[in-house]
Amino acid sequence: MKRAARLALGATAGVALALSGTVPASAGTWELKHSHQKICVQAGYNHSTYLIAAVVGRWSTTIQMGMKNLPPGATHESAPIPPGSNYTDPEDGSTTINGWIFLTFPPSSAKVYESRLTASDGTRTESIPVTISVKEWC
Repeated sequence: MKRAARLALGATAGVALALSGTVPASAGTWELKHSHQKICVQAGYNHSTYLIAAVVGRWSTTIQMGMKNLPPGATHESAPIPPGSNYTDPEDGSTTINGWIFLTFPPSSAKVYESRLTASDGTRTESIPVTISVKEWC
């Protein structure tokens, strides 16, 4: 009797999940959380800084962080995010930061760059905008 009840409950949950159109977190779903980051670099000087990111959900392969469309001569370095999970706290809305990208900028002229912070698990890549302003004065 108990076994039949468990099977019926499992089947009902499976049907409800299929009808809802959602995918369980255990299936390896993740996203790069948007963070609206901006950087100001003073023109004519070397500059080093970092960006932070949060990958939320669950993933079973390493996620690599990176940058696209950086100013000429700028470099970036990041540590991979190992397989795991990270979720937003339902009580206070906070999310643990699990991605860091270190940036270095050579002396350059004033200009605004629309760069992209990227996260990739080798199959899927997500990116978010990062505005880099090179100004005479920050």
